[in-house]
Amino acid sequence: MQQLLITLGIILLIIGLAWPLLSRLPFGRLPGDIYIQKENFTFYFPLTTGLLISIILSVLLWLWMRK
Repeated sequence: MQQLLITLGIILLIIGLAWPLLSRLPFGRLPGDIYIQKENFTFYFPLTTGLLISIILSVLLWLWMRK
C-alpha cells in the first residue's frame, strides 16, 4: 500500500510539473465533446476526451500489470 501511494504521488507531481505543456494538447476540444453556450449558461461535457483518456489509461495499466 505504501509503494502504491508513493507511486501515485510521484505521478501526480510529474503531471503537475508538466501541466503547462499538457494544457497545449488538443484534449478538451475534440469532435464529440458537448459544448452548449447560451446567454447566461454554458455547459461543457468532454465525452470524447474522457473516452480517449480512459482507453489510453486502460491500455497503459494493462501493459503495466502484464509484466
